[in-house]
Amino acid sequence: MKHNDKNILHVVNIYFVLPYFIGGQFAFFRQKGYRMFAVCSESEYLDGYAREQGFGYKVVPVKRSFSVKQDVKSIRQICSYIRENEIGVIVGHTPKGGLLAMLAGWLMRVPRRIYFRHGLVYETSHGLKRFVLMTVDRISSACATKIVCVSPSVLQRSIEDHLAPADKQLVLGNGTCSGIDTQGKFCPEKIDGDHLAAMRRRWGIADGDWVIGYTGRLVKDKGIIELVSAFRKLKKRYRNMKLLLVGMFEVRDALPEDIQDDIKNDPQIVWTDFQNTDQEYFYAMMNVYVLASYREGFPTGVLEAQSMGVPVVTTRVTGCRDAIVEGRTGLFAEHSADSIAEAITEIHDKKVVSGTAARKWVVEKFDNLIVWNEIEKLYI
Repeated sequence: MKHNDKNILHVVNIYFVLPYFIGGQFAFFRQKGYRMFAVCSESEYLDGYAREQGFGYKVVPVKRSFSVKQDVKSIRQICSYIRENEIGVIVGHTPKGGLLAMLAGWLMRVPRRIYFRHGLVYETSHGLKRFVLMTVDRISSACATKIVCVSPSVLQRSIEDHLAPADKQLVLGNGTCSGIDTQGKFCPEKIDGDHLAAMRRRWGIADGDWVIGYTGRLVKDKGIIELVSAFRKLKKRYRNMKLLLVGMFEVRDALPEDIQDDIKNDPQIVWTDFQNTDQEYFYAMMNVYVLASYREGFPTGVLEAQSMGVPVVTTRVTGCRDAIVEGRTGLFAEHSADSIAEAITEIHDKKVVSGTAARKWVVEKFDNLIVWNEIEKLYI
């Protein structure tokens, strides 16, 4: 079959991966003469986003769980889509999307097969589950021609764990999978004051409130238990403090009922559920961003917050340790409510880190144009 090096296919498991992991790349590469395509599980948002960004797509089940029958069927559908569109570059994201993409690309002899290792899902697993997850990653890696690790610490751990030969793996610049739109969406100067005021009214956040924020899935793995527990301590001392949680609950790795009840019922906790727009305005309402995660690849939210001039509290786990400059753009904390509360207090009371310095660092190191130019080198 024919392969056109200008035809690029991204394979992801769920819709929200597309704007987070690829986003403006669709328009950037289209303007350079590439044709962009995506394979994704069904979503109500997919068609509108594809029209807005100008890429072709095919709905194929890419489920997190393993099913030999369904996975084989999905691989065959991806192979057909590769043939129909003469795909010359296939890019796989997330463990399952990466596995199906790399297997389909290898079967169809796509010349450039790029596996994005967004994290190490086995880090917090044990026993047989850990073995299976590592084996899946090694299969994806074996079928890939290049492996992009999204942070220096992910690359280091990948080499230590022998997931693939060192010379097959790389980091794009200083890290991330797509960079940050520092001059557009995540630029504080581009925030519309009237819209921000309307957002504050909608979510009940006054100008005088001091806001601790988080964006992402509300699950144990993200340290939400510790964050909510830290907030329980802090709100006793600071009456104007609020916790803003932008994200949805999940059944997998679900939070305990008492934590969910607090999030839903505490008047000082603002829970928005999943939000498909206005991410920059949520950051604009925050005074500090907290990610107490147990594992990451490279936390996009941490960089977006800093790009918006918001200092960060995070942990020293893989990925997160690369995402701040300690003492200048943010602070590290341990996985405990006391440690997180102490770090937040340091920022609230002593203003030990600078949002201005945080933005400057992200602009210099992680602007999306820097990263996209590195990505294009993989396509050529």
